[in-house]
Parts: sequence; structure tokens; C-alpha cells
Amino acid sequence: MKVALVHDWFTVIGGSENVLKEIAVLYPQADIYTLVAQKETIKTLGLENNKVFTSFIQRLPFAKTKYRNYLPLYPLAIEQFDLSSYDLIISSSHAVAKGVLTHSGQIHICYCHSPMRYAWDLYHQYIRDLGLSKGLKGFFVKMVLHRMRQWDVISSNRVDYFISNSDYIGRRIKKIYRRESKTIYPNVDLESFELCEIKEDFYFTCSRFVPYKKIDLIVKAFAQMPDKKLFVMGDGPDFKRIQKIAASNTVLLGYQPLDVLKSYLSRAKAFVFAAEEDFGILPVEAQACGTPVIAYGKGGVKETVVDNKTGVYYYEQTVSSITEAVDYFENNLNIFIPSEIAKHASLFSSQRFSKELSEFIATIVDNRK
Repeated sequence: MKVALVHDWFTVIGGSENVLKEIAVLYPQADIYTLVAQKETIKTLGLENNKVFTSFIQRLPFAKTKYRNYLPLYPLAIEQFDLSSYDLIISSSHAVAKGVLTHSGQIHICYCHSPMRYAWDLYHQYIRDLGLSKGLKGFFVKMVLHRMRQWDVISSNRVDYFISNSDYIGRRIKKIYRRESKTIYPNVDLESFELCEIKEDFYFTCSRFVPYKKIDLIVKAFAQMPDKKLFVMGDGPDFKRIQKIAASNTVLLGYQPLDVLKSYLSRAKAFVFAAEEDFGILPVEAQACGTPVIAYGKGGVKETVVDNKTGVYYYEQTVSSITEAVDYFENNLNIFIPSEIAKHASLFSSQRFSKELSEFIATIVDNRK
């Protein structure tokens, strides 16, 4: 059986790239297709450069770093890949990878990290945060995203079977594409995170500094709790803005290597999480260290954090909700047992992901014979 894997782009390494990496382990002979790739990213993921094929966008000016500027070309680019000789196509999609063209003799399975968020759920926030509500540029962006939504729904019909990375995303697939999906939680490299039963007196959060991650809310909340220490790791467009509002009890660490992240995750009293995420790998990694999670109780985190056992939920993205959740956590420290928290995290291992995915695909392939 000849297999092709399709991924949106390989520019930085995040959760979706690690999912593709694990799928590639299951199908080591597969060819890989993507819009844009950086050699260093391919190398870090352990993929073979001669098996990775990029689109014409790769050859456009500044595409490796400014690839998002070519959004209007994404549908055309993904449709140019000739996959007609493959028996099985597995797409790893959070944008357009699912839109490859296939024929009736092929099986196309899409592992959907999310329908395109900036065209759907985050559309109005995206327009507002970028100051595109008015003007000629705003009109152009709105028109492009309108076209992207149309194409996104049409291209969903090219997928034979959807896999969602959480029940939360499964509901979004149902809402937008009117399609059923099978939830298989993504792989988390739990073996790289060690249980630490002795916690230090500080809180920790880590994220890319972009608006929907709501790092500013966490920083503002801890400004109202001067007796508590907060460390914030990460970088991004909002870094300088958040730096200006950080109180003296908050330390911005900027971007740090993985070993530093592991150290803070394992030693923190709790990991604070304010985003509405599709799944949320960092909260699982924190739990693998035995670290409780104080999280906004919406999205994929509802499926990975157990309230009053491995963490605490709050239900509004406000400063007061975060401070109240921290106070509740402080008053109930005895119910959060590091070994039990780490045990719960084991449900999201790479081994479990590979087993569930391979069994799901094997069943589909066998039924097609």
C-alpha cells in the first residue's frame, strides 16, 4: 500500500507537527507533502528531506517566514499536489491540508486539529486585533476569509473519514462541515517529563504571546496578588505589551529551550492556563510532572484536566475569575496529589495514540478490501 502524508506547513514545531511525526513513524515509507518547509524543522522532527515535497509557495519571496501572507494562494497550492498514485492519504490539517485532490479509488483520512480557526471561530477577534474592521485592507482580508470559508466547507467533502483531536473539535467539525468524526487524542511525549512531588512556591505559564492565549489576563491577575510569584515563558507579537503591564512579582523569561521549560513545569506549584484551546498539550505536560493546572474551563482542556483532582477550572476569561481560582487552589492544596495527577496524564501517551490510530486506519483499510 502506497501512503502519502499531507501537513499544512513545517515552519515551527508545535503539537500538530509532533502528531505528523508520530504518523510518519507508523508509515516510514510514506511521502510527505506540505505548503512550506524549513530544513531545520524537518531535521528536528527526524523526517527525511528527500521525502518531503513542498508547493510552489516555497519558491515565492520570503515564503519560509512570511508564508501567512500567501493565504489566498493556499487552496490553489494544496490542490496542485498530484497524489493520484497513492492508495492511502492521511492529512494532518488545521488549515488546508485536508483539501488535497483524491479519486474514488483512494482512502483519505484527515486528522483534524481544528477547522481553520481564523476563518471561523476567531474570525471577528482576528479582524479586531489586527485593526482590520475598516478600510480597504480590512475589506480585502474579509473577502479573502469569506472565500476561504467557502473553500473550506467544499474541500471537507474530499475527506472520507475525519479524526478529531478532541470531542470539542469533533463538535466543531460537526457544526462547520456537518461530518462525524472519531476522537483520538494527540500524542504527548510524556516520557520526557518526570514526576516531581516537591513543589516550589511559584506559579508558571508558557505560551506564544498572541491575543487568544490571554497571557495578559494571567499577568494582570497576578499583579493583584503581590504575595504570589509568577514566571511566564514564551515570546510573540504581544511580548512588549505584556512586559509593560507585568508587576514586580512577575518574571518574563522569554523563549527558553525545552529543558528549561521542563524544569519550571515540574517545580511549579501550579500551571496557569487561560486560552480556549482545541486540545492543549502544555496542561498535559504539566500534569505529567505532577503539577496541577488552573485552567479556563472551556475547550479541549475539559477533556484533559479533572476538576478538583488534577486541577481547578474557572469559567470566565477575566482577571477576577483567575484570582478566585488561585485562592481556591491555595485553600485546597491537600486534594492535589502529584502522583495521581501524573497517573492521569498517562492517558495521553504516544503509545496510546499510535495504537488507536493504527487500529482505526487498519479497520478502514480492511473494510475497503
